[in-house]
Amino acid sequence: MKLQLALDLVNIQEGIAVVKEVEQFVDVVEIGTPVIINEGLRAVKEMKEAFPNLTVLADLKVMDAGGYEVMVASQAGAGIVTILGATDDATIKGAVEEAKKHGSEILIDMINIKDLAKRAQEVDALGVDYICVHTGYDLQAAGETPFEQLNTIKSVVKNAKTAVAGGIKLETLPGVIAAQPDLVIVGGGITGADDKQAVAAEMQRLIKGAVTA
Repeated sequence: MKLQLALDLVNIQEGIAVVKEVEQFVDVVEIGTPVIINEGLRAVKEMKEAFPNLTVLADLKVMDAGGYEVMVASQAGAGIVTILGATDDATIKGAVEEAKKHGSEILIDMINIKDLAKRAQEVDALGVDYICVHTGYDLQAAGETPFEQLNTIKSVVKNAKTAVAGGIKLETLPGVIAAQPDLVIVGGGITGADDKQAVAAEMQRLIKGAVTA
């Protein structure tokens, strides 16, 4: 089980400053969609150059031209690229093929998928690396969480690793860990904390403790 830090509402220099505080306690750094919109893939390149030992995820939420977008993100230093599960299978297949050329991985974001179990099974057969349940920002504000969805995909996914994102905080982490995802994605639960390092350290301790238990 790995811990991913999601950087969303920051520019790249602010993001690098945050990662410096917590780098020893996270495994993956996500360059969130808002950052990429503001800064472009330069943000991925600069983060990878600043932290060569961390995996950098480019949250492109690709819906078309999967092969091309994975190619340019991988060339910028992304080790993982996100594709939306709502796209067509051809886009996902193209993304998977291109990722293999670059040694990068594909994470399918299942945000807003209605028949989660059915689509997770379909995507799982396409050779992707991660399938992620994701409660979006707007639905988080309405009180929704991704925990039930995580149990749904865990019950049907046979090949890919599983990931979970959406409002995860230190106090809700034990419930997430109990479902045994492979990747836990935390944004504001770390970046919004007064002591980011202490929170990240405790999250990593809980995650690694669950792995070794």
